[in-house]
Amino acid sequence: MTEIVFGKTRLRVVMGDITEQSTDAIVNAANSSLMGGGGVDGAIHRKGGPTILEECEKIRRTELREGLPIGEAVITSGGNLKARYVIHTVGPIWTGGSNGEAQLLAKCYSNCLKLASSRRLVSIAFPTISTGAFGYPLRAASIVAIKAVQDFLSNHNDVTLRDIIFVLYASNDYQIYKELLQKSEKT
Repeated sequence: MTEIVFGKTRLRVVMGDITEQSTDAIVNAANSSLMGGGGVDGAIHRKGGPTILEECEKIRRTELREGLPIGEAVITSGGNLKARYVIHTVGPIWTGGSNGEAQLLAKCYSNCLKLASSRRLVSIAFPTISTGAFGYPLRAASIVAIKAVQDFLSNHNDVTLRDIIFVLYASNDYQIYKELLQKSEKT
């Protein structure tokens, strides 16, 4: 585990399973339908049980008939997960990097943090967003993720979040996040 303190908030990088995190919220790298899928999205829906899907269906019927737009975030309960809530966000599909992907990815992180703060949550865990089926290169995505979180914390003095965790499933992903978080502390 690697960690730095940024203002009043501890930023950590851990290797593990996002569905096993005992935080106020975990983030789901969802698709716009909110109906589950592969990767992190499928794992969260499977382990969280039917309550999460039922809440997502209600959101689709009442608020987001066209689906969750890229960069936006919504919250459901955590169902059977250790986390109390799941914050669902849709990352951008990588198309080479010149189509606003970095801005959209940063928006995912800031909107998740904004939603968590509005609920007065103190801890949140993020997986990598857009790096699986959406094809975003991991190193580029991790740079955006760390910077977006630090920018959010710098610009919001009233943040209740005291623990922000990047949860990486693969050792290579963990090493990249660890390196970049350590570098960010020195700048």
